[in-house]
Amino acid sequence: MSAAFRLAIGQTPAELARPQDRLNWLRDVLPEVVEQQADLLLLPELFATGYNIGDQIVSRAELSDGPMAQAIAALARANGVAIHYGYAERSGADTYNAAQCFGPDGIRLGGHRKLVIPPGFEADHFTCGQACELFTYRGLRIATLICYDAEFPETTRHVAMLGAELILVPTALGDQWGWVAQRMIPSRAYENGVFLAYANSAGEENGLRFLGQSFIATPDGQELARASAEPGIIFGEIQRARVVAAQSRLPYLRDVKTLGAGIF
Repeated sequence: MSAAFRLAIGQTPAELARPQDRLNWLRDVLPEVVEQQADLLLLPELFATGYNIGDQIVSRAELSDGPMAQAIAALARANGVAIHYGYAERSGADTYNAAQCFGPDGIRLGGHRKLVIPPGFEADHFTCGQACELFTYRGLRIATLICYDAEFPETTRHVAMLGAELILVPTALGDQWGWVAQRMIPSRAYENGVFLAYANSAGEENGLRFLGQSFIATPDGQELARASAEPGIIFGEIQRARVVAAQSRLPYLRDVKTLGAGIF
């Protein structure tokens, strides 16, 4: 990939009550995303359903090619931009906190099921995912981790060692967890020499107030963009050369193998 990859993050209003409201919001913001020539739009955890909705999460769950998926794939195709979003995935008797990405041709590029379910309502509704997979888009190797997944250094290290150059993290982070968004998760980009994009919601949903502060972190510890606490779109350019440079300067991914052989 020689040209820069243009990434957009949509920080969604949390108060959008119905899936159709969320789809309408997405339709309304896509012209700005297209005008800014973004290649991919990243949306928050459980964008398609809402997050803090209790038992409704099960009734709003759908197959990976369900009605919401088809609608988002159609929007991706109509606007010529990849869309990566969180949703509740139904698979047999299980429900997963999942995310998937449709390319600008409307074809599914890849998906992820949340690996680690945190304490709280999620534990009553979701089954843990079992694996991490990468997909390639415009020459860039991309991984997905969902919210709590990325709070474990082991998961980001794992996908980086699989070859991820960009890690997409849809999240639903409450406003009491500022340190996570401001300090913890940005460090995951630096310690692996990769780009990391973190997409949160903004505002309040059924008593849960979200932090906002979505961001794009660079492989060398800088911040390309950071949102406020309000809904909106942020943009940044992802350049593979910066991944190569960061991993050459600080070869953590190479040297951790020596460390493991020596003390573990």
